[in-house]
Amino acid sequence: QVQLVESGGGLVQPGGSLRLSCAASGSIFRINTMGWYRQAPGKQRELVAHITSGGSTNYADSVKGRFTISRDAAKNTVYLQMKSLQPEDTAVYYCYAFLIYSGSYSLSKYWGQGTQVTVSS
Repeated sequence: QVQLVESGGGLVQPGGSLRLSCAASGSIFRINTMGWYRQAPGKQRELVAHITSGGSTNYADSVKGRFTISRDAAKNTVYLQMKSLQPEDTAVYYCYAFLIYSGSYSLSKYWGQGTQVTVSS
């Protein structure tokens, strides 16, 4: 029915940049909030950033000023531009979306499969 597919992860040196993308596809009626979580080895999953359908954004304190979330409503895609990356940003990054799929009347949360970001010299 609905899929979220992430791309853009990889290996980058400290101080470098990466841009993650997450495209939602399927029989989607409407998408509300989209965002990103991350999970580092041995740690709990944490919210990195989210963006509402109206464009309001929110960031974890640890990424404010370095990460920027944006979305393209026409493409059902959310982006995460990451700059000044540090080793502590190493994690699997998961996108999510609260959406209503065609034929449904309820809002459901969908997840991507995750993409690895490794920051290392």
